[in-house]
Amino acid sequence: MQKIAIIYDSRTGTTAKAAKYISEGIKEICEAKIFSLSDVDMDYVKTCDGIILGSPTYFASLTANMKAWMEAEAPQLGLAGKLGGAFATEQYIHGGAESAIQILLTHEMVLGMMVYSGGGSHGTPVIHIGPVGLSQNIEDFWDLFVVYGKRFAMQVLSIAEKSN
Repeated sequence: MQKIAIIYDSRTGTTAKAAKYISEGIKEICEAKIFSLSDVDMDYVKTCDGIILGSPTYFASLTANMKAWMEAEAPQLGLAGKLGGAFATEQYIHGGAESAIQILLTHEMVLGMMVYSGGGSHGTPVIHIGPVGLSQNIEDFWDLFVVYGKRFAMQVLSIAEKSN
């Protein structure tokens, strides 16, 4: 069975909830484990077929902790060739979550990862670069995160089948 790790930073627990929602969708298809930045199981992540990174949005970007982790820890994981994805939470509509996701995806590409975007190819809900939820009512975005997790897992499975 393919394995996917979700690694996130969270200050108020909202991004942790979003990670849990994504894992619900993944677990319909693949194995999924969730890690906060402080408890990443590096050995497990090295064996994963896909990695999804998540961050709350601060100053229209990802957190300093996530950026530091991406620069110091992520290069040790041998992520080249794995499928990468990203998600973010924000306190305000247009609070910069799309920018945070793009920065995460760029870091993944620099590490040699393929990055996932279902774009409009799956119909609604359209999730171009990664799901975003508002902190005040993250539960209202539950289905968006679950759908993203399921679609990401389907892509991981598709890649695995084509490589066999």
